[in-house]
Amino acid sequence: MAVTIAQLAEIEEEEEPRWGGSVVGHRTVPRDRFNGYRMLYADYFADEPVYGDDVFRRWFRMPKAMFIDICHGVAESIPYFQRTSNAAGLPGFSTIQKVTTAIRKLAYGGSADRLDKYIRMGESTILETVSKFTRTIVEKYGHIYLRQPNAQDIARLLHIAKEQGFPGMLGSIDCMHWEWEKCPTALHGQYRGHHKIPTIILEAVASADLWIWHTFFGNARVVQQYKRASPITCVRQHI
Repeated sequence: MAVTIAQLAEIEEEEEPRWGGSVVGHRTVPRDRFNGYRMLYADYFADEPVYGDDVFRRWFRMPKAMFIDICHGVAESIPYFQRTSNAAGLPGFSTIQKVTTAIRKLAYGGSADRLDKYIRMGESTILETVSKFTRTIVEKYGHIYLRQPNAQDIARLLHIAKEQGFPGMLGSIDCMHWEWEKCPTALHGQYRGHHKIPTIILEAVASADLWIWHTFFGNARVVQQYKRASPITCVRQHI
């Protein structure tokens, strides 16, 4: 791996781009993407990484094994997540750089270009990566994780809940406020309650194994009406 990184870095430093971009006047920023790859690899993926598995789980919100499985999965699904050469003939970003960018953006939010200094990736590429990542995840794993519970799932969930002292419960329901940063000014009154900023409410139902079976976004009034009309209401009665 070290030899490969050194070779790629040498190619980027010595080879001059054959053209300066397709847009007249466009300036290409030499971000040194391989330095970003070296830092990322040394921090988390080397044989003796700087940060251990406990730090990886806290910062990436998942175990390292799951992250690597996702990398393999998205790389097998579409060529975008495979390392390829760009229009100038230089190797592009690695799979772990793109997946790290997407997961960090989804997990922590914030402006897209704040990842530039560490991953060495521009804002437009970051936004493109997040879009392709989310679509690929839905296409690849949607039939497993974005489905309604079947008879076997319901029987298993009821059995687990009964053993925990909650007979008849499918899962635990909870709600939280998410800040709506781009809320139109005309809607501030509808989406601002005891919080001083506009928020929307996320309602979620999860089982004991942290499998999320139900999610719903809306304001407080819509969520209350939805609960009264939804079969999920029966879950709350057993909590």
